Amino acid sequence: MKTDRSEPSTASQHAAGPASEDDETLFPVVPEQNFHVRRMTLIALLIAAIVLPCVYVTAMAFSDLRAREADATDLTLRTVRVAEEHALKVFDMNEALDARVVDLVQGLDDAGIRSSEAAIHEKLRIMGGGYPQVAAVSIFGKDGHLIASSRFYPTPAVSIATRDDFTGIRDGKVLEHVSKDMMGQVAGGLVFNTGVARRAADGSFDGVVSVALRPVYFNEFYHELLGGNDSPMTMTLSRTDGAVLAHYPSAPGQPTSLAQHTALTDALARGDRAGVVRTQSVFDKDNLIVAFRRVGSYPVYVSCGYRTSAIWAAWYRHLSVLILSMFTPSIVLWCVIWLSLRRLGAEEEAWERWQAEASMRRSIESAYRQSRKMEALGNLVGSVAHDFNNLLMIVSANVQIARRRGAPGLDRELSAIERALKNGQSLTRQLLGVARKQPLRNETLAAEHWLPSCRELLCASLGAKISLVMDIGTEVWPMRIDVAELELALINIAVNARDAMPNGGRFTVRAANITFRPEDGFPLTGDFVQLSLEDTGSGMPPEVLARAFEPLFTTKAKGMGTGLGLPQVFAFCERSGGLAAIDSAIGAGTSVRLYLPRAAAVQEIASPAEPDVEDTSMTHGLRILLVEDNDEVAAGTEALLQMMGHQVTCVFNADTALRLFDDARANRLGAGEALPFDLVISDIHMPGDMNGIDLAEAVQSFETRLPVILVTGYAEELDRARHVDARVLSKPFDIALLERLLQDLQRHLAQHSAHPAD
Repeated sequence: MKTDRSEPSTASQHAAGPASEDDETLFPVVPEQNFHVRRMTLIALLIAAIVLPCVYVTAMAFSDLRAREADATDLTLRTVRVAEEHALKVFDMNEALDARVVDLVQGLDDAGIRSSEAAIHEKLRIMGGGYPQVAAVSIFGKDGHLIASSRFYPTPAVSIATRDDFTGIRDGKVLEHVSKDMMGQVAGGLVFNTGVARRAADGSFDGVVSVALRPVYFNEFYHELLGGNDSPMTMTLSRTDGAVLAHYPSAPGQPTSLAQHTALTDALARGDRAGVVRTQSVFDKDNLIVAFRRVGSYPVYVSCGYRTSAIWAAWYRHLSVLILSMFTPSIVLWCVIWLSLRRLGAEEEAWERWQAEASMRRSIESAYRQSRKMEALGNLVGSVAHDFNNLLMIVSANVQIARRRGAPGLDRELSAIERALKNGQSLTRQLLGVARKQPLRNETLAAEHWLPSCRELLCASLGAKISLVMDIGTEVWPMRIDVAELELALINIAVNARDAMPNGGRFTVRAANITFRPEDGFPLTGDFVQLSLEDTGSGMPPEVLARAFEPLFTTKAKGMGTGLGLPQVFAFCERSGGLAAIDSAIGAGTSVRLYLPRAAAVQEIASPAEPDVEDTSMTHGLRILLVEDNDEVAAGTEALLQMMGHQVTCVFNADTALRLFDDARANRLGAGEALPFDLVISDIHMPGDMNGIDLAEAVQSFETRLPVILVTGYAEELDRARHVDARVLSKPFDIALLERLLQDLQRHLAQHSAHPAD
């Protein structure tokens, strides 16, 4: 917005109202707070404090799981190697034992063995009794009948002719050299047999030598190897076809064969000698990491499994400790950062609130100081305007005299003088408004209804390139102001905004309620309506902003502005009981704020009553008492009144006028005569103890009330003047208006003469 100027301007961000050098002392500038950077930094720290521990814990957990799986795999490989060596020794010993037994009965047929059964039994008992894994050593005939045993003598009637291991050895099947688990008829318990064929001298099948091995022996060894019942590992001894020979930990009713088509059984079927696979246990349905090895050339595998549930359980325990140790301080850090963010938000809110309050305080304080400075200037301008009004009054009166007397050939010149008089009247009105001497006609105004009706007026002032936006708050308080002055203020601001936006822009009008409390330290206290008028122009520089409300200051080209636009706004707000403030920033436009008092805070002002004239004596001309201290004004006015047919008595101050009335009243009380005047026309400001208003109040106190017309160039005591029955005319007043008033008064007096009061 421009202040009656032609060039756009800029202003410091904190400027509000007319700035002064004292602002920096009263309100030191606080360094700019970059809350956005601080907030982004804290958020980045919070994200890092969350993400980094999570990434670290995830990486450590993954690494730990892989390490545990690798350790479990390594442990099963080492353990299965030990179990394989143990099983190999057992099966090698059994093979040697079978060979010794074969050698013992070499050359003997079934009958020969039976004939030497006692001796053979003793030797078999001695050979098999030294091995804890051996349950029994038996010799079977070619028909499958038991013919000698380390356990029994004489041998019971036992036949294995239909058993798979017997028929397999007889038929040359290698797998059947190791039988499945069974309840041994000879051994008397759960065993599996390793056997070898007996051959006759001609090489024909002549029977079987069988060694029964106890699975419990292997289970006990595996128990010691794995470290007891709490071990997460399992051990299994099985044939290549998956038949289970021994398993630890053992349980009643456990499966006798490995599940088919698993990674382990497929490896066994392929004949892989060693390897590591993942599979599901048929014994407890747990997932296992299984390392397996073939026992020499025997159709037997030993396998060691590690339960993955144990791996996961240990991993979960370690992960819990890792999470607890890692996230406990992290959570504390998160809380600290979160609290810092909340505190930063509160700090930003408080800082913005303080900035807004400081800006408003600077604005209002500056406006208050400006008002004090302008008060002195206003007195000077008011005095000049008052004297100028008197001069205009003299010129106006003499022009009217010239026209009434007739001045042939001078109409053109008199019209030019009258036009100059009107311009002079407009100028003095502006000067008096700036000087706070212009009378205000206050009335109650509802902003939410009145402001929309001003849209056309503002649009005309702004021009076609500028868009008008109105944002009127709900339930805006009514104001107590002079509507004409408010309209003029809005027009002045709109014109300045138009000049500041030559290429177009936006002009926004806002209205809201605001309350200033005494403890706030503002010059204003109470309820006010804040009118904000904002433009999107280029703003003002600080040096222009500092003088924005200064009378007669303008940056416009010569003849384009008077420098009285914004000063009128400021003076109007102050005389209404409020203040005006201005903010501006380079490139961000200008905002003018008007603080106008709430209507409820202002008492209603009664309208002047019509003159109550009781006694009349004139039917043609009026007897007028003219009270005027300026000789030339008095002379011109007196001449005009006399030309209108009135009798005029002229005095130069109110004190003299009142003495005339006192003398007349004293004579009237003695002789019963009426007052010598029908009307009093008086200036307000005059030398002496009384002014025109004092005179009007005194006249109104008479028993016979006379009409009074007050004439003034400005009226500082306008409210007081409105409480008396007096008509107020502004200098230079319209002679035609005065003549109509006098004619109305004449008719009124004539009616009272024809119909006197009872």
